[in-house]
Amino acid sequence: MNRRVLSAALDVPLPPEEAFRLFTARGERDWVPGWDPVFPVEPPDDTAPGTVWLTSADEEETTWVVVSRDFPRSVSYARITPGVRAGTVTVALAATEAGSEVTVTYDMTPLTPTAAQALDDFAADYPSFIRSWAELIAAHLS
Repeated sequence: MNRRVLSAALDVPLPPEEAFRLFTARGERDWVPGWDPVFPVEPPDDTAPGTVWLTSADEEETTWVVVSRDFPRSVSYARITPGVRAGTVTVALAATEAGSEVTVTYDMTPLTPTAAQALDDFAADYPSFIRSWAELIAAHLS
């Protein structure tokens, strides 16, 4: 079993101050099909460090926690899927002439051999996974 650190970038045609929201728990609802975070305690700001939410997908329950935020440059989340995987997701935004370059880094550790194989499969498909984000965001913004 191996820890995987995966990073890829996408371009968003918005300045970081506007693009930042697209990578928050509430903001992803706008462009990610089926994304429906549940907040055990409804926060006034879903990017405040310590904020917790839950997601369900493919029969997995994941707990997310905002670890750090430097608006509008970056936000980091811890994510734990009990018995499957744990790690962080960091989104870094940099201003460009056309908007923002957004670098998304998953740092994940599998918790079982089966999860290790699934993480290897995710790693192999990671560039196309991030390209799909770019396509979904572009469709949302058009």
